[in-house]
Amino acid sequence: MTQARESKLLDWGVSSITLPGQTESGDRHVVQHFQNGVLVGAIDGLGHGNEAAAAAIIAAEILQNFADESVISLIRRVHEELIPTRGVVMTLASIDLVENTMTWIGVGNVEGILFRADPHANPAQEVVLLRGGVVGYQLPQLYASVVQISQGDTLVFSTDGIKSGFYELIRTNHEAPGKTASRICSQYGKGTDDALVLVARYVGQKS
Repeated sequence: MTQARESKLLDWGVSSITLPGQTESGDRHVVQHFQNGVLVGAIDGLGHGNEAAAAAIIAAEILQNFADESVISLIRRVHEELIPTRGVVMTLASIDLVENTMTWIGVGNVEGILFRADPHANPAQEVVLLRGGVVGYQLPQLYASVVQISQGDTLVFSTDGIKSGFYELIRTNHEAPGKTASRICSQYGKGTDDALVLVARYVGQKS
C-alpha cells in the first residue's frame, strides 16, 4: 500500500507491506498538522497480527489527537494508554514551521534519517538517537534532539521490516517521496515482518 500527499509543509509518501498470512499490519504512520507545525511518526506494534495492529492504531490515534504537544509528552501519553497492550516502538518528529526546526525522538528500533538537500552540508545526513525500550511496557529516559531543517531536506522513517542500505537510493533519486517510499519497500523489505517506510520532504510555507 502506498500513499502520497503534498501540504504547505511537506511533500510526503508512505508505503507498507503486511506480513504474508496476516490480514492487518502492525505498522502505522502519522502525518498530522497543527498550528505552525506538523507531527510525523512511524509506529511498530510488537510482533505482528491483530494484537500488534490494535496497539499501533491506539498509538496513532493519540498522536493525531494531541499532535501539538511535545514529542516527549506524546510518548508518555501513549505509554500510559498502551500498558494493557503488547506495546509499540516508535519514532516521532515535530516540525516547527516558524523556526524551521525539527524535534525528534525514538524509542525502540524505528529508524529515522534526515538527508540534507545542501550538497555541501556537513554532515550530509543525521540519524535520530534511538533509546532501548517499549512504549506501553518499559520507557527509557527520554531525550529529544532539535535540528535545523531547510527546504528540500528529506526525512525517512523505516520499521524493522526494512533492511538497511537504502541511503544511496535517497541521495541519487530525486523522485517524488511516495515513489521513493514504494521503491524502498519493494527493494529492501525483508518479507519476514510487517514493513513501513515514510518519506517526507520539507518544502516550508508556500505563498
